[in-house]
Amino acid sequence: MSDVQVQRRRAIEALRAGVPNRDAVQALGSLQTAVEYCFDELLKGFAAMASGSDRPQGMVINGGFGTGKSHLLEYLQHRALDARFVVSKVVVSKETPLYDPVKLVKAAAQAARVPGKAGAGLQEVALGLRPDSKAYADLFRWCSAPDIGINGRFAASLYLYEYLKGGDEEFLDTIVRFWSGEPIRVPELRSRLKDAGQSGTFTFSSAPERLLAMERLRFLPRLVQAAGYAGWILLIDEVELIGRYSVLQRAKSYAEVARLMLGPNEDLAVPVGAVLACTDDFGAEVLQPSGKDDLEMVPRRLLQRQTVEDEVLAARANIGMQLLDRDAMVLQPPDYEELDRTYERLKQVHGEAYDWSPPDVVGIERLGTNRMRQYVRAWINEWDLRRLDPGYQPDIEVDELGFDYTEDRDLEKPSAESYAT
Repeated sequence: MSDVQVQRRRAIEALRAGVPNRDAVQALGSLQTAVEYCFDELLKGFAAMASGSDRPQGMVINGGFGTGKSHLLEYLQHRALDARFVVSKVVVSKETPLYDPVKLVKAAAQAARVPGKAGAGLQEVALGLRPDSKAYADLFRWCSAPDIGINGRFAASLYLYEYLKGGDEEFLDTIVRFWSGEPIRVPELRSRLKDAGQSGTFTFSSAPERLLAMERLRFLPRLVQAAGYAGWILLIDEVELIGRYSVLQRAKSYAEVARLMLGPNEDLAVPVGAVLACTDDFGAEVLQPSGKDDLEMVPRRLLQRQTVEDEVLAARANIGMQLLDRDAMVLQPPDYEELDRTYERLKQVHGEAYDWSPPDVVGIERLGTNRMRQYVRAWINEWDLRRLDPGYQPDIEVDELGFDYTEDRDLEKPSAESYAT
């Protein structure tokens, strides 16, 4: 098969399975022009930060099952990569719960993709660092400034990365893994600093894993910029899983939404942006009185505990809920023109994939309630069957799937993985 035929088959298989990949996105593009425009403005906003403007806010996109949220995130990923952003796409799950910044930031670091590079994300970022550059020196000064409030591990690891560059590859890898979310032993840092003639230069305070994770969310985007990239974009899918957590974990998740959207610790200079994808019924089923009424119930439950920590969490959770409820962009259903254009393009892709001339097919009836994924699957299925039996006339049925927001405590059980500090 030719390279084009392989790409087209990969695209068809991805679209058939409903799991978009690069080939599927390249084949069909995106039909959500309003979201594309706002995302481009978000990226431009980070570029404008260099001139002193405020950090731009992130985005929330809402849509039902099959409306193309995951396809759109894949499309936005490549758009950001083309604009020289490092991009991480993370799916909320039991292994990566939204309420746990330790696991979320680690998953984002591991998923990072770097423009024009095929290797592991932060390894590629580290390879792009130039310790003798002004950008590296600026990052080191930021880490070392006492009023920044970031753990001494970060400044020490940056210093040692410069000192050991081109030498101890094993410890350099330890440093990059620390930046990515793994632990690093303070005694080993002190020993290495002593060897470098820097005993007593750096101060190491105790560092709970949650605090280190939040500091990484401030450090890593700046590390990315120091390596010559525009910033760090986080694409978070299946945010609706929040609705299945217990009340306290929902509150923590909403607080993390606020952190992702508005900047960690209100750090307006951090070049990180987030796009969160959620189901379009989340507000009605979870936030509003028609459902779980989290907008009213979550702050009330937290304030009843009468602790300063819970008061802070209630305020942050309320901000996150408001962002999910009021600031979301709803994906628009395809109109007839978009359906015609997608049909013709998909027909061409299917033909190139299997070296044949697909006939015109009906698929499913064009209704305003149908999702784009349903149309795409129906067309592909019919072409698949007609390619095997040209005279076959399939009868395609469509079932609507919804999301179950029933609380599931199993989602909150910790995994075997632990994070030592």
